[in-house]
Amino acid sequence: MSDTTVFLPDYYRIFERRTGEWFLKTVRLIHKELPFSVDLRDFKLLYGITDEQIGIELFRINGGKSGYYLANLRHKRFYYCGTGTEGVKTKLRSLGIGREDPMQ
Repeated sequence: MSDTTVFLPDYYRIFERRTGEWFLKTVRLIHKELPFSVDLRDFKLLYGITDEQIGIELFRINGGKSGYYLANLRHKRFYYCGTGTEGVKTKLRSLGIGREDPMQ
């Protein structure tokens, strides 16, 4: 999704499964409420879930098939979005995040 900009709450992360490996899509923090600096990849500190637990939950959804996955790390909810980036956009909209026209 390097050619796509996605704005979503900090506790949502997008993962991609390719050739048996998980890839975390990079995020850029645009708003910070914490009064201190923190590593955005320290999921245990931020959300109380380890990288291993995330991998297990993502694998359970769809048997680890290739494609995009969405993780709500705060509420420990995980979603399979399909093999294209449009699936991520559709899933986010179904969760009430984003609009077809962001200017509306």
